[in-house]
Amino acid sequence: MATLEVIRFQRHEPNISEEDSPPTVHWHVSRADGELPTIVWANSETWAQANLWAYHLAEQLDPQTVMTSMKHLASYAHWLEAEGIDWWHFPEKKSERCLFKFRKALTAARDAHEIAPSTTSARMAAVLRFYRWARAAELINPGGPMWEDREVAVKTLSTFGLERTMRVISSELVIPNRKVKGGFHLEDGVLPVTEEGRRDIQAFADVHSSEELSLMLAIGFGSGLRLGTLCDLKVATLEHATIDPSTGWRRMDLGPAARPPVATKLGVSGKVPIWEELRTRALEYATSPRRLKRQAKAAPEHRGLLFLNRYGMPFTQGAVTTEMCRLRAKAIDASVHVFRDFYFHRSRATFATLLMRVALRVLPVGEAIDLVREACLHANANTTMGYVKFIEQSKAMRESADAFTEAFLGLSKHEVSRA
Repeated sequence: MATLEVIRFQRHEPNISEEDSPPTVHWHVSRADGELPTIVWANSETWAQANLWAYHLAEQLDPQTVMTSMKHLASYAHWLEAEGIDWWHFPEKKSERCLFKFRKALTAARDAHEIAPSTTSARMAAVLRFYRWARAAELINPGGPMWEDREVAVKTLSTFGLERTMRVISSELVIPNRKVKGGFHLEDGVLPVTEEGRRDIQAFADVHSSEELSLMLAIGFGSGLRLGTLCDLKVATLEHATIDPSTGWRRMDLGPAARPPVATKLGVSGKVPIWEELRTRALEYATSPRRLKRQAKAAPEHRGLLFLNRYGMPFTQGAVTTEMCRLRAKAIDASVHVFRDFYFHRSRATFATLLMRVALRVLPVGEAIDLVREACLHANANTTMGYVKFIEQSKAMRESADAFTEAFLGLSKHEVSRA
């Protein structure tokens, strides 16, 4: 299956020497090296056109935006391989064209609650942007229109109350961002896994993945940290985690206001719980020979990071996603089917759901929402409220509540019922 990998590259510029006869071209380093997401097909060949687009985007946009666009395109590449369709397949019949088939598959996945409506819209939009660029760069020539565009008038009001009309080019392939009736999904359109599924995922990762990914999954399930936050987690953050006397948990300071600062979504700052055994495991890894060798190779500004790759560089979300894809392939081959639709962010949904379930047993609804919102650093209460609604509507997680209580809170079933 197609994968998204991150490469390091060095930009060079040609310099033609007029003194040489005949003239020769000398290449000079123009800028510092950087990282670039690239798509690799299952046969180990690269998707050259898509990777050129990534380079084009990297010239104008920030790395996170480039990575997001390439993640969407990598999902499209994975679908192309699964369906056995070429990315330049544009026959005369619309329904047989690759983009129209992909749009149909996306809407079906959205309606089946496999991906969020917002993700569906963004993925289709990213793929269309790639094709527009490829057509303009003459990297694809289907011999006819790939789809039909239409002009849409959009009216806006200025700060002075004056109405303005803008002409916007839209495509017949655009997927509106609309909520789908039926079912229920949590933040970012994912669902939690059961306690049995969590144990299977963690056990398989402990044996078959790197020590870093295994620990990342453990922290994801145990504290609900996002992947971007994990990649920026500092050893000092764990060392300075204070004990909450009311719960017995440790609490880590995260966000731009923390010292040291740790990246969070939307720059939200707060205190996130981490249970003592997990913190101890992370600190033991921090002082292990494996990590200390990596720390010795790291630049001074990166040495405080908990997770470093073998070159002493910070982990990127793309690199973790790539290893996660490889681990998923191994697990599916080993008949560990819970991995089939498992993505890293589901570890966060699992933590938040189980924490909310336990909190609702011992706290009023309002206090439970406040507890989970603070623990997950949600920017607004509506996101947290979604977990309450999910628990009310779903029976899928009932069997995991007691196991979560004992594993994460150290409480027995009798103690919870007595509280």
